Amino acid sequence: MTDLQALQSVTDDMVLCRDVMVTMRDGVRLATDIYRPARGGGALDRPAPVIIERTPYGKAMASRAELEVGMTEPMDRATVAEHFVRHGYIVVYQDCRGRYGSEGEFVKYRSEGPDGYDTLAWIAAQPWCNGRIGTMGLSYAAHTQMAAACLAPPALATMILDSGGFSNAFTCGIRQGGAFELKQATWAYREARESAVAAGDELGQKALGAENLHRWFGRMPWSEGRSPLRWAPQYEAYLLEQWRHETFDDFWKQVGIHAAGFYDAIPNIPIALMSSWFDVYVPTTFENLAGLASNGKRPLALIMGPGLHGDRNLSFAGDVDFGPNAPLGGNVAASWLEFRRSWFDRWLKSGPEGDLDEEPIRLFVMGGGKGTKNETGRLDHGGRWIKAKRWPLAGVTEQSYYLHPNGRLSEAFPAADAVALTYDFDPADPVPTIGGALTSGQPIFAGGGFDQ
Repeated sequence: MTDLQALQSVTDDMVLCRDVMVTMRDGVRLATDIYRPARGGGALDRPAPVIIERTPYGKAMASRAELEVGMTEPMDRATVAEHFVRHGYIVVYQDCRGRYGSEGEFVKYRSEGPDGYDTLAWIAAQPWCNGRIGTMGLSYAAHTQMAAACLAPPALATMILDSGGFSNAFTCGIRQGGAFELKQATWAYREARESAVAAGDELGQKALGAENLHRWFGRMPWSEGRSPLRWAPQYEAYLLEQWRHETFDDFWKQVGIHAAGFYDAIPNIPIALMSSWFDVYVPTTFENLAGLASNGKRPLALIMGPGLHGDRNLSFAGDVDFGPNAPLGGNVAASWLEFRRSWFDRWLKSGPEGDLDEEPIRLFVMGGGKGTKNETGRLDHGGRWIKAKRWPLAGVTEQSYYLHPNGRLSEAFPAADAVALTYDFDPADPVPTIGGALTSGQPIFAGGGFDQ
C-alpha cells in the first residue's frame, strides 16, 4: 500500500484503506481491507502488531461468529476492527482467492497455504507492521490460518483457531471416517448462489435458485452436469473431485487439508483452539491439540463449549438447553472480543500472564439439569465449565468395550468361536438421524440435540 491510496475515516481514531490488491506469487491479486489507528483522520505512522482474518465469506460482510451474549445480529467488520484498533492493533481482512473482490479461481481449501503465506509476507514488509502478526477466524477462516501455518510464515506470532484448521480432512471435515460429508454439498450450493449474487449474475442466481436441493439429495451420486451445481461449474468441479477421492491418497496429504503431516513445520507459537461438542470439528480440535503439543514447545489453550458450530454465546443446541452458564461470554471470559484481545495482548505485546497460562484447558461438562422442558420448550440439561492443566484430564483412563452376540457391550473380548454379527443395510432407506455434531447442512439438516 502506498500513501497515494485513499484512506477512509471510519471513526475519529480509525481509518480504512479498502480493496488493496495484494499480489500473490502467481500474479493473482487478493482484495484486502486494512484498518489502522488514526488521529485527526490520518493514519498513525508508528508500526503496530497486525491481526488478520482471511475469509471466503466477504471481507466487508459481518461474520456470524461476531455475536456476543444478548445480541440478535452479529457485529460488522468495522465494529470488530475498532475494538482491536483502539487497543493498538492494525486489523486486516482479506477475500480468499476467487471470492468477492479477489481475483483468480476458487478451489476450496487448495490455495489457502501459499496465499496465506504470501499475504503475511506482504504485511510484514509494510512500514506500518512491527513484524508480529496474529491470525483469527471461524471455520473456513480457521482453515486458512492452519494452511498458512503449515508453510511457516516468519512473521506469524500466534493463532486463534476457531472451530476448524483441518488435522486430516479425510477423517474429519470433508470426509468423516472416510465417508463423504454431505455438508460439503450443501455448502457448495449455498456459496455458489452467494457468489452469483456477488458477481451480479442474475441468470445464475435464477438457475441455482430454481433447483430443489431436497430432491437432488435423493438423486445421488452427482456427476458433471447432473447436480444442482451445474450452473456453477467451478463449484461443481471441486466438489466432485473431493467426493471421488475415496481412499487416503496423496490428494488428502496436501497443505490446507492435512495439518497432521506438517505439525513439525508449524512454528512454535502460542495457539488457542476453540470448538464445541455439537460442532463437526471436535476430532480436528483434539487431534490438533495432541499433534501441536507433541514437541512440548508451543503454548496451547483449548476451549470446548456445549453448542453448535460457532455458536459459543448461545445456551442451547437444537432442543437441548445447557443453562445460563453455557455461553463463553461472562463465564470463560467477559466476551469473545475480550478473550481474543487478551490473548493477542499476551502474545503479540508480551502483556500480563493470565489464568490460561496455568490452566489452559476450558471444558463445558454437560448435565446436572432438571431433565424437564424449560419455558422455551427445550430440555433443561444443564452443565458447567471446568478448568484443567492438560488433556486428557488427570485421572482419566481409556477403556475399550466390545460388542457381543447377545447385543451387550463388555470389557471382555468376544470368544474366538463367537458367532459373527451381521446386518442388512439399504442405502436407499437409511436409518434416520436427527441432529448431532453437524454444520453447514441447511436446508437439508441441522445439528444439535434432538429427541430421536
